[in-house]
Amino acid sequence: MAIYGLWVINKAGGLVYQRNFAEGLAQLTSNEHLVLAGTLHGIHAITTRLSPIGTSSGAHVIEAETFKLTILLTPTGTKFVLITSLAETAADTVLNKAYEIYADAVMKNPFHTPEMPIRTDAFDTRIAALITSAHP
Repeated sequence: MAIYGLWVINKAGGLVYQRNFAEGLAQLTSNEHLVLAGTLHGIHAITTRLSPIGTSSGAHVIEAETFKLTILLTPTGTKFVLITSLAETAADTVLNKAYEIYADAVMKNPFHTPEMPIRTDAFDTRIAALITSAHP
């Protein structure tokens, strides 16, 4: 089990936070991360419209052959995306705790502008501690 990375995507589809936690992910440029986050945002929007019955909040988990993406859509439209191994079982818990940290360390920061890149050391430090505690 491994947690490879975390992305935070704003409601417009822009990548506002990206951090890798383990080896195994392809080494991507900043621009490639931005393009992938925007693409995932679009795919997520499409999946909200595909539900054959009722409404849907979109894709929650996307599985590939060697990893999976678990997506938490917040009430404000911000998406938290955790990139993990297929065997990871704590993704939902980690995403909910990451959202709590975001609300506490970023949204309460008077110097942070909503929808802009997250440059808050307290957020980065607490996210690193969360990932470490999830997989010591």
